[in-house]
Amino acid sequence: MSNRLFQSVVHQMKDAVESTIGVIDTEGVIIACSDLVRIGETISGVKEELFYTGEAFYAGGYTFRPIGAFGKTEYYVFVQGEGQNANFASNLLCISLGQIKALYDEKYDKTSFIKNIILDNILPSDIYVKSKELHLSNELERVAFLIKFGQKLDIVPVDVIQNMFPDRNRDYVISVGESDVVLIHELHTAQDKAQVTKLAKSIVDTIQSEFYLKVVVGMGTVASSLKELARSYKEAQVAIEVGKVFDTEKSVVNYENLGIGRLIYQLPSTLCDMFLNEVFKKGALESLDRETLLTIQCFFENNLNVSETSRKLFVHRNTLVYRLEKIRKITGLDLREFEHAITFKVALMVKKYLSSKPGKF
Repeated sequence: MSNRLFQSVVHQMKDAVESTIGVIDTEGVIIACSDLVRIGETISGVKEELFYTGEAFYAGGYTFRPIGAFGKTEYYVFVQGEGQNANFASNLLCISLGQIKALYDEKYDKTSFIKNIILDNILPSDIYVKSKELHLSNELERVAFLIKFGQKLDIVPVDVIQNMFPDRNRDYVISVGESDVVLIHELHTAQDKAQVTKLAKSIVDTIQSEFYLKVVVGMGTVASSLKELARSYKEAQVAIEVGKVFDTEKSVVNYENLGIGRLIYQLPSTLCDMFLNEVFKKGALESLDRETLLTIQCFFENNLNVSETSRKLFVHRNTLVYRLEKIRKITGLDLREFEHAITFKVALMVKKYLSSKPGKF
């Protein structure tokens, strides 16, 4: 925030207020004042009050009031006096400077600019021009993380992530919902790019160990320019949504690793219903009991290897062959044949996807 902008407003209001007025930072240093010789002076005895108080307070013959919400305050207005007139003047000054600060931040703040990019609130043709104004590199590689907190919180999610990534010139932390936070992380080296998944896991581990909260992190692919950040963010959103269906046990879901689940998620429900009806006779899937479904899952996990699957299931090889034959008779698909196995695997995923949609099954 420009101190000259604060000083301009204070200078224009000094005659109307007829008292010494100004603005201090969180250290108590005067950064704007109607009495110009006092700029740079430190007001003693108020630093602790500034840290603990989120409302107006009185000290040393002055009325102080924070600009902005408590916890986000960077500046305080002060007005000489402690009476009703001083209180009114401080409130008026606070509102005026708060509005000017909000407009300034919207125009010049890098985080606000990044937020407008990922939410598609800025034209692609304007991104290059605006990045030049903000001295923000357009060529750096960046990646979007969507961090979704899983329960009602007594903490502010964006503050938690901001404390984990305090470098505001490299990491941009953006609130996009009551429990959703986006982290835009710059990748300066090949090692940074290789450590992206590890970084996401460290976010989950830190939040779980320090705050005992459940959190899921969705990762988009690397954006090679600013305008591609919107794509990376949308991919992170898709990663979390697809993860809810096919990777419910994972706390970190990478868009690049979604595989066929990503394709199924984008299919219309009518097409999925048609596929299931073509592959299976009516009621065939529903007739498979829990033991049979576990057998199928284990068979897939062991790459259709009969010997390895029977060993993992602690059953005789012939018992497993009998179960596979039973599945063939019910569904018409022999899982020992690769093409049939692929069809069955996709069908199970389609069924799971349809079951996750409201009003289905």
